[in-house]
Amino acid sequence: MNKDLILLGHGSGGKLSHQLLDDLIIPTLSGISLAGQNDAALVDADGRRLAFTTDSYVVDPVFFPGGNIGTLAVNGTVNDLAMMGARPLFLSAGLIIEEGFGRDDLGIILASMRQAADAAGVRIVTGDTKVVPRGKADRIFINTSGIGLVEHDFTISGACARPGDRIIINGTVGDHGIAVMAKREGLELQTDIVSDCAPLNGLVADIIAEGGGDVHVLRDPTRGGVATTLKEIALQSDVTITIREDAIPLAGPVRGVCAILGLDPLYVANEGKLLVAVAPPAAERVLARMKEHPCGGAAAIIGEVTGAGGGKLRMETSVGGVRAVEMLAGEQLPRIC
Repeated sequence: MNKDLILLGHGSGGKLSHQLLDDLIIPTLSGISLAGQNDAALVDADGRRLAFTTDSYVVDPVFFPGGNIGTLAVNGTVNDLAMMGARPLFLSAGLIIEEGFGRDDLGIILASMRQAADAAGVRIVTGDTKVVPRGKADRIFINTSGIGLVEHDFTISGACARPGDRIIINGTVGDHGIAVMAKREGLELQTDIVSDCAPLNGLVADIIAEGGGDVHVLRDPTRGGVATTLKEIALQSDVTITIREDAIPLAGPVRGVCAILGLDPLYVANEGKLLVAVAPPAAERVLARMKEHPCGGAAAIIGEVTGAGGGKLRMETSVGGVRAVEMLAGEQLPRIC
């Protein structure tokens, strides 16, 4: 592997991504510590805590079952703000459009962005548009940034998981990644698989209202999936997390596609899922509250923080064994988000 070149895997969210961030991007730009590397930055503005985030979307294809690149861009940024416990308020939208892209398709994408913003209760207040020559991009790329207000005194961060915390997910894993991949590859499936792309700020508000300071970590398992996200939390918090294979919700069609193609659903991207690390006294209450929300009906406790130190992720398998779960070097499915 030529270390002088940027590879597709450097954008995967896996080991190569972390190497690029740790070796070059973060030391050069900010020097922020591992504990501060969350879905958004927290900044102080005259005594108010604000969350600020940005993300770029390069999904292929731009239209997929359950959404398009526009809904993905809005919901993804809303969710990154929500994972800091913030109430999302304002977004920007930057469009990079390839010459020859259809005006009708652009209109559909923009309308979807407005609809998604309205559903999440946020406003798109600024933006930018650039057009590049044919062949110099892939149809359309979108960057969105967002600002949210933290209206409580709790600290919610990937560095705050503690021994004993229960790990909860709000539903089935892998739906988004498999929906996009099936559309891209033209797979003819007997059952439709639809992206889970959705705004999670309402669900997060319910979680915080129920769990309060017992809610230690919120994180959406997008690139790299559940496995990579939990490994990141284990490293940030310097703890060992153990999950149970039988407890992880997985839709039958997604399970079937993954089995046929040799994919591990734990590493497949999600766009409407979140992971919560919550202290034991509040875990069952938070789980019950999540199940009452439209985005949390299939919520489940999938594991717990089983020890301090190590930065390890382990899985109790369905056959009774225990195995280590590590980040992939790259990603199973590129260009998913």
